[in-house]
Amino acid sequence: MRLDILNHGYSPGTKLLFAVIRLFSGHPLPDAAKLVFYRPDFYGTRAKEFTHEAMRGPSAWSIGDRELMAAYVSKVNESAFCIGAHTATARQAYQDEPRVAAVLADLESASVEEPLRATLRMLGKLTREGTISAQAMREVVAAGVSPQQVKDALAVCAAFNTTNRLADTFGFKLLTPEAYAAGAKYLLKRGYR
Repeated sequence: MRLDILNHGYSPGTKLLFAVIRLFSGHPLPDAAKLVFYRPDFYGTRAKEFTHEAMRGPSAWSIGDRELMAAYVSKVNESAFCIGAHTATARQAYQDEPRVAAVLADLESASVEEPLRATLRMLGKLTREGTISAQAMREVVAAGVSPQQVKDALAVCAAFNTTNRLADTFGFKLLTPEAYAAGAKYLLKRGYR
């Protein structure tokens, strides 16, 4: 059930910003963006900062890798809006649609580097089970992932487990492929701020 709160409660200045974005992009503002503008003092400002740091801050993981992590966590959570948004963004970041599709279809048979595969496997387990063992972490490190890369991947996982739940709770509207592509272009250019 879609909650109507995302359609109301914005200041006139914010409504004007939404109209300008729609005018220049040719697409309505996605619900994910609307959510961070609703009560920014309570959620939006902090969420944008945390997610931007996880997705665009310094990391040995590429932007494509982190977008793929976001898409993978979203797939495990079955969050349709976020799967669409971050699959489109990973595709554009990598410039490799078949690679992204292969990982999301079957991680174990996809042609992907072992450190990334081990990390995605760990993020999937953590997302499904809500816990991860020290042994599972040792396996990720043994696959060639640095402790800092593990922390960076966990930040992506935290950001998107939160976002996925909000997307599903608020009933984010699914976008057209063109709108997801436009959103991906924006995320790659500007990040999550």
